[in-house]
Amino acid sequence: MSGAPREVVVPDLSLVVLVGASGSGKSTFARRHFRSTQVLSSDACRGLVADDEDDQSATPAAFALLHHIAGVRLRAGRLTVVDATNVKREDRASLVRLAREHDVLPVAVVLDVPERECLARNAARPDRDLPPGVVHRQQADLRRGLRGLGREGFRKVHVLSPEDVERAVVTYEKQYNDRREDTGPFDVVGDVHGCRAELETLLGELGYTLRRDERGRPVDAAHPAGRRAVFVGDLVDRGPDSPGVLRLVMGMVAAGHALCVPGNHEAKLVRALRGRDVQVTHGLDRTLAQLEAEDDDFRRRVEAFCDGLVSHYVLDGGALVVAHAGLPEVLQGRSSGRVRSFALYGDTTGETDEFGLPVRYPWAQEYRGRATVLYGHTPVPEPEWVNGTLCLDTGCVFGGRLTALRWPERELVAVPAERVHHEPVRPFPPAAPAVAPATRPDGVLDVTDVLGKRVVETRLAGRVTVREENAAAAIEVVSRFAVAPEQLLYLPPTMSPSASSTRPGLLEHPAEAFAYYRGEGVTDVVCQEKHMGSRAVALVRRNGGGVLHTRTGRSLLAADPTAALLARLAAATERAGLFGELGTDWLLLDAELLPWSAKAADLIRNQYAAVGAAARTALPPAVAALERAAGRGLEVTDLLDRQRRRVADAEAFTRAYRRYCWPTDGLTGISLAPFQLLATAGTTYADRPHAWHLSVADRLAQADPELVRGTRAQAVDLTDPDGEAAATRWWEELTAAGGEGVVVKPAANLSRGRRGYVQPGLKVRGREYLRLVYGPDHTEPQHLDRLRERSLGRKRGLALREYALGVEGLERLARGEPLWRVHECVFAVLALESEPVDPRL
Repeated sequence: MSGAPREVVVPDLSLVVLVGASGSGKSTFARRHFRSTQVLSSDACRGLVADDEDDQSATPAAFALLHHIAGVRLRAGRLTVVDATNVKREDRASLVRLAREHDVLPVAVVLDVPERECLARNAARPDRDLPPGVVHRQQADLRRGLRGLGREGFRKVHVLSPEDVERAVVTYEKQYNDRREDTGPFDVVGDVHGCRAELETLLGELGYTLRRDERGRPVDAAHPAGRRAVFVGDLVDRGPDSPGVLRLVMGMVAAGHALCVPGNHEAKLVRALRGRDVQVTHGLDRTLAQLEAEDDDFRRRVEAFCDGLVSHYVLDGGALVVAHAGLPEVLQGRSSGRVRSFALYGDTTGETDEFGLPVRYPWAQEYRGRATVLYGHTPVPEPEWVNGTLCLDTGCVFGGRLTALRWPERELVAVPAERVHHEPVRPFPPAAPAVAPATRPDGVLDVTDVLGKRVVETRLAGRVTVREENAAAAIEVVSRFAVAPEQLLYLPPTMSPSASSTRPGLLEHPAEAFAYYRGEGVTDVVCQEKHMGSRAVALVRRNGGGVLHTRTGRSLLAADPTAALLARLAAATERAGLFGELGTDWLLLDAELLPWSAKAADLIRNQYAAVGAAARTALPPAVAALERAAGRGLEVTDLLDRQRRRVADAEAFTRAYRRYCWPTDGLTGISLAPFQLLATAGTTYADRPHAWHLSVADRLAQADPELVRGTRAQAVDLTDPDGEAAATRWWEELTAAGGEGVVVKPAANLSRGRRGYVQPGLKVRGREYLRLVYGPDHTEPQHLDRLRERSLGRKRGLALREYALGVEGLERLARGEPLWRVHECVFAVLALESEPVDPRL
């Protein structure tokens, strides 16, 4: 190889079409420059459908397969290379259509190798018996189409001679819209429409310092902290000084102090400046008149600037998208005429309103993308978050305001218009929407948001998969039994027990929980009293209302006692000073509702009490009969001992469930034991130590001791054997007195160990309580030996995934993301409860 490298530039998301006659070296070129997974070979597809790569009768089926695989890859955003002759225009046309359907750029790489060289290569291949006439026709087809590849729709065309092929180096270029590495911070500014004075004021409010030219005109603005402005387009038309706005924004962009995407008004202005036939309406006449007062050089620079603007930007690692009219997720980061059209103009319903203006299609109502989308285009009286999108056009030119959003802080900053600069065709602010497409309130769920196989992205556990059948079970539960969707913000995760103990007569013991955390490098834990009640999530609102539900989303109590309990909790929160201290008007608590019988009376009566009653009825007569038999000299000692143990076990079983049952009347006898503050407005608390959470619970208990019960706890230093021993004695005392046991948690709360995030808690239950889980006689040695073989791997994996989903949902809630994004996590937790894991664990 000699000479300088021949660079072949390929967009990193594109459909690369190799073009050349048989024997031109397309497959060799593909192997040399692209990954094998990126290359789709027509010969290989022929082999897949016909078991013979040379079977030309299989060509239609082979190309159908090739197009399908290419479509799947392009839909996923993966560069794809088509290795086929592609010398006929109609064959290339189908690939250009495929690229356009997926909004990626088609690229042609032509291997222009002489016919004689192709024939020589084919002759040297024992597996290729191709008549020379075929290659001759392919070369003729190639020659006819070579000069028109650009007109066919290929955005880049590389024609390589044999020498070029040898020297070729493929390099990748990013999409112009891909600025994911640019993390800001940004100040995203809505439609300016020639309102230069208001723009200067807004930039001042945002902290920018203006730079002026010798005539006092603003030509740049910089932020001392390095923030940059991002303009959503429609800089011009209608307002008093479109040239002034352009001069300032162009200067900021040139200096690296701002980014700008085009609006439909810039696109129309470019056409007008080039002498195209455009309707001089919607304020364009005013801009053109203002530009007439500028020199030719400025007008040329304006034309070049507006023409060079990129349709949209993907910023901050993909978390932020800015486009003038918004952009659905499927078009983000893509490049096509369709992408540019939507970014500039949006979509319409096909209707017009009473003022003759098109009715915009409410794409934001259906938006389900991960990125936040900031846009303008259609003026609104107030910015309103809709499914992670926000319109920043607040009608400054119509006498409204000029608005910006600070990113990532999500803080709105606005300045009022100095006056009405242009009377709108449609009244602004509107008295009522003229033609309002139906929108879906937060309280109504769209089943497509939660049905089917789903993959939920979480900060703690990465991608969590929910199987389709489990999602269906979750929607069945929620649709039939759950509280109102807008109140369903969190479901607690399942919890794993500690590893099985080998101590005589015990299945669980604190030592195994301590050993787990010590093995993960966690040295400080807390043992919290485990209340035997019903798991409860309480949403407490300062102004009344809220919800109290189970870990599957069902209401815990009837409507009246629920309302009374929530009112008491709100009053206690107020007296404790928590609403003011935390700067919130609501809080979300994880708790236990006591007694167990308040929620589980039917379960206790029909399952536990029935077992106890049957055993107490049947076993004493059996013991009496065996005692009489022993008195007559019959050898029944072993059987009698066994039946006596069964009687004792039945009595212990009965005592176990009765400890957790007592009569209630309204709220009399009811108590709530909160142990964690999950979230308040804009904040989550998984990073707060458990001591802080328990102190919040203690303040609530002090404010209403009749309703709220504190949670006892002991801190344990796992490097101190005496501390472990003291905590173990406390567990023994609790369980001997009838308590369920303890939960051992990392003292710091959310904690990383040597293998990732550790279990958020391990339950260590007492011997007597476990009779309710594994049966009255689970303490028999043969049963304990069997139970000790229980496998905890799946349970612990499930606990971590559900915990990650819970934290993710709360963080989305705190960030103000749309409710469907929170529900995605909530439903996933409920769906995972259908996983085949032993429910007794």
